[in-house]
Amino acid sequence: MSNYELAQLNIAIIRGPIDSPVMAEFAANLDRINALAENSPGFVWRLQTEAGNATALHPFADENMLVNMSVWRDLESLNAYVYRSAHVEIMRRRREWFVPMEQPSLVLWWLPRHHRPSIPEASAKLELLRATGPTADAFNFRHAFPPPDAAPAATPLALGDSCPAI
Repeated sequence: MSNYELAQLNIAIIRGPIDSPVMAEFAANLDRINALAENSPGFVWRLQTEAGNATALHPFADENMLVNMSVWRDLESLNAYVYRSAHVEIMRRRREWFVPMEQPSLVLWWLPRHHRPSIPEASAKLELLRATGPTADAFNFRHAFPPPDAAPAATPLALGDSCPAI
């Protein structure tokens, strides 16, 4: 077992306030999709308020920007949740609820097991990815890297496309 866990930060700009008609179906699915994540193999932790989600958090200048952050046992577990669970239904509809972003909106990185990332830490990882592209310190699904204590690999892992929806 690795001494590292996988963190992910995903941001998105919503098309209207979370309680607006345009966001109603997205908001109605939050509890179901969050419960799906929490019950998925490999899930460790997710950022949330007492309300059970992170939609009330506005750590960035844009009040319409949602933040989703979680920690997973490994890349395979997160990949299975994102691409092979009911979560994919929400991803397919992301253009209904989110404004397309020109820069990367998802970043993955390894952190020591039991460490829970802060929003500033995660934001710095996203900025690193945007500035340098995928590296072992900040990457995406398309250009993923193994944990630091893994046996050396000849090439980065590649499990899927980037995840632009929360």
